[in-house]
Amino acid sequence: MTVMYTKDHEWVRADGDIYVVGISAHAAEQLGDVVFVELPDVGKTFNKGDDMAVVESVKAASDVYAPISGEIVEVNTAVVDEPAKINEDAMGAAWFVKIRPSNKAEIDEMMDEAAYKDFAENS
Repeated sequence: MTVMYTKDHEWVRADGDIYVVGISAHAAEQLGDVVFVELPDVGKTFNKGDDMAVVESVKAASDVYAPISGEIVEVNTAVVDEPAKINEDAMGAAWFVKIRPSNKAEIDEMMDEAAYKDFAENS
């Protein structure tokens, strides 16, 4: 599956039945140097659009929203320990959480890479 994006600059990528979630490289660039990340606990459930995590940079603090409904099955403690990883590899090693989705149809409502690139450049 390709990477899908939200208007709040989160990305989602399938990994079997689990979905990996992070923030886009565009979002990381807009934030500047990330200095703090707070992630949810494993086992916590979210509805699409719920506040799920917090990212703080030297410029601002931003909420990260759940791009899909589901249960957190894993968190990436590496980004909590080294928040700067988000600026280095937002789309790869700096993923935030893995979610077991409760409604996979929500992914169909997201933007593909071309639509997100257009959205990010024009908003």
